[in-house]
Amino acid sequence: MSVSASPAAAVSVGKRWYQLVLGIVAMMAISSPQYVWTLFTGPLNKAMGTTLAELQWTFSLLIILQTFFSPFQAYLVDRFGPRLLISVGAIMAGGSWVLAAFATNIWALYITYGIIGGFGTGIIYVGIIGLMVRWFPDRRGLATGLAAAGYGFGAIFTSFPIADMVQTAGYQHTLVVWGLIQGVVGILAAQGLRTPPEGYRPTGYSEETVRIEKQSKRSYAPREMLRNPIFYLLFVMMTMMSTSGLMVVSNVGPFANEYHVAQVLVLGMAALPLSLTLSRFTNGLTRPFFGWISDHIGREATMALAFSLEALAILVLFGSLGNPALFVVLTGLVFFGWGEIFSLFPSTLTDTFGPKFAATNYGFLYIAQGVGSILGGPAAAFLKQMTASWTAVFVVVACLDALTAFLAITALRTLRRRHLQAG
Repeated sequence: MSVSASPAAAVSVGKRWYQLVLGIVAMMAISSPQYVWTLFTGPLNKAMGTTLAELQWTFSLLIILQTFFSPFQAYLVDRFGPRLLISVGAIMAGGSWVLAAFATNIWALYITYGIIGGFGTGIIYVGIIGLMVRWFPDRRGLATGLAAAGYGFGAIFTSFPIADMVQTAGYQHTLVVWGLIQGVVGILAAQGLRTPPEGYRPTGYSEETVRIEKQSKRSYAPREMLRNPIFYLLFVMMTMMSTSGLMVVSNVGPFANEYHVAQVLVLGMAALPLSLTLSRFTNGLTRPFFGWISDHIGREATMALAFSLEALAILVLFGSLGNPALFVVLTGLVFFGWGEIFSLFPSTLTDTFGPKFAATNYGFLYIAQGVGSILGGPAAAFLKQMTASWTAVFVVVACLDALTAFLAITALRTLRRRHLQAG
């Protein structure tokens, strides 16, 4: 079924920006489980007596539970409201770290850090993105980019403290302390979140304010969207980009240690935590930056630009892994070319299929991140194990990036143009 937009609803001008700030804070609260995971791999391997490939299934379960259940998670947010469900998500996400601190075997770690943490962070992630595309119909790229940036930026404030605490107090104490911090911050942010009135349009909104981006004049229900080939093209593209990015995210620590740059000082700081901090900054910055660019030059052109940048950065990084300074700079550039998928894809999807069902529709697309996690973490470790080299991993990542950039300016641009012209 399809519906037309309802008349504009009167809402105070500052309301949506207040919602955006709260959404960013909630996103920041759940960023550490994914983005500082690599800091725990060494201590956990020793404690659990596992291989890296076995341990990385914890990371994959986190992403799988965060993503494969996202349509259901989005439905819960729509059904019970963001205040309650984002609070529940924060309790689960923070609690998962506390419980993981007491895990004595790999299966307990899978359940706590992976499954409970993944479901909790998924509620918050898809719920916040679903809210932002509805509050900002005129600035979807920028707004979703800023919200998603919270997820990338959050770990900037936790990478060094967590790295230090793991070294001085052990990984168990670190998980308890930071689990409590993340849970409390998320719960507090959730208390002010609200959904916009149906048909909400900001003051001054018009077709002209949308600029380059053409938007669907009606909203497509999930079952309609799932019959449209554009959805499946977007799904394949996001899967490829998620896979390439997660192959790097989940293995930065291992290949930094193998190439003996992890603890080398750069600007007075150890290269690995410095790299993680810079990468979180660029991973956060790229989301609103390329989201804003896409509001002006178009989604497909921006995808091609950003994905090509990552492919180039990966190739240069591979040739410079033994240089600690270049390692820090280039890993930051890799993340700058990857993180924008979390603003470009939801914006493109909502432009194409309308805002009314945006949260649930994006929930289906966000499953691609889960597919990427299956391939990204364990597959990268398996490739390394089978070939005794990181070469295959870097080549696969660069090829996926280049192919996705090509699809954006060819197949996606053509299909979306026809779809929007048809109605």
